Amino acid sequence: MKTWIACVGLALALAQSAAAAAPAASCTAPEYRAFDFWVGDWTVTTPTGKVAGTNHVTREYDGCVVHEHYDTGRGYSGESLNIYDAGRKLWHQTWVDTMGTLLVLEGGLRDGKMVLEGQTVGTDAQVTKHRITWTPLGNGSVRQFWESTDAKGNWTVAFDGLYTPKSRP
Repeated sequence: MKTWIACVGLALALAQSAAAAAPAASCTAPEYRAFDFWVGDWTVTTPTGKVAGTNHVTREYDGCVVHEHYDTGRGYSGESLNIYDAGRKLWHQTWVDTMGTLLVLEGGLRDGKMVLEGQTVGTDAQVTKHRITWTPLGNGSVRQFWESTDAKGNWTVAFDGLYTPKSRP
């Protein structure tokens, strides 16, 4: 019994020591802040001014994750988790929604714009490429321009949205 108590005591001491030695969050470098322009509460409109939905974008997990919550208010919603992958030196987004969509995108800043690309495979085995560009605008708004390829491989506009701030952190 004494041996068991000693082992438990040693295990607890090691666990406490490891917890105390755990490094602080390392997501403070400028690369981790590259998508901060998208953080906030937004009204999203189409080029014609029609409200497409709302978006709530936050920084979470000690600033290591940009978390998006999109809702049209008409039964469609989705969310994305966005991280800077320091090992590969790129941004990664995983999007899921109420239609069962999984979209994985990767990329980074290009000329001050966040550009992420990826592809999906349909149930018919057709591959569709996706490219989404977020552009911070001088008035505090953000433009999201989503392109995807059609059956012939031509790029077409999938969504063009203007994010107008409701509030900013």
